[in-house]
Amino acid sequence: MKKTLLLILLILLTACSKSEKVFDKLPADAVILAFGDSLTYGTNVNEEQSYPNVLEQLSSHSVINAGVAGEISADGLTRLPAVLDEEHPQLLILMHGGNDILRRIPHEQTVANLTAMIAEAKKRNIKVVMLGVPTLELFSAVGFFSLESDPLYQQVAKAEKVPIDLSSLPEIISNRELKSDQVHPNVQGYQRLADAIFKLLKNTGAL
Repeated sequence: MKKTLLLILLILLTACSKSEKVFDKLPADAVILAFGDSLTYGTNVNEEQSYPNVLEQLSSHSVINAGVAGEISADGLTRLPAVLDEEHPQLLILMHGGNDILRRIPHEQTVANLTAMIAEAKKRNIKVVMLGVPTLELFSAVGFFSLESDPLYQQVAKAEKVPIDLSSLPEIISNRELKSDQVHPNVQGYQRLADAIFKLLKNTGAL
């Protein structure tokens, strides 16, 4: 009886482990598109130190840096379709909306824009993963941002069934040793971010 129960438990654990692999592995020549604002662009570091460049080395895939500093999600939504059509990525890393938070743009607008960006990718059969951006707290002990992603990111990811990392960016942005200013990571911070995204892609089965 005990052996039977152990066997059932083992089967269930194995099934749970397999269910985490939501994507098929990307082909060797697959292109990954990193889309976002200054956090993707790599503000305050050299081009080769931005997270997309570091991720390219980690993943052995071509990673396109499509970050535009200062961009809000409405402008990102306008820009994204042409970028997808030009680069033909197999996977989209979406980390956007930080400037919406800084400018206190209503969350409903950001949610709608992020949802529409995901739809643009999905209708082209492009896989999507997301990263959450921390909530703005002007009087936080660790700077401008809190230790948690804004709830809007979990809302979008859950509704669209998109894998998301909600903790890595808030942890980086809240650590002064990993920042170049109040908002942006330094070289070590972008390396940490690339490592986290690489882990996310591995966990989803994409890598």
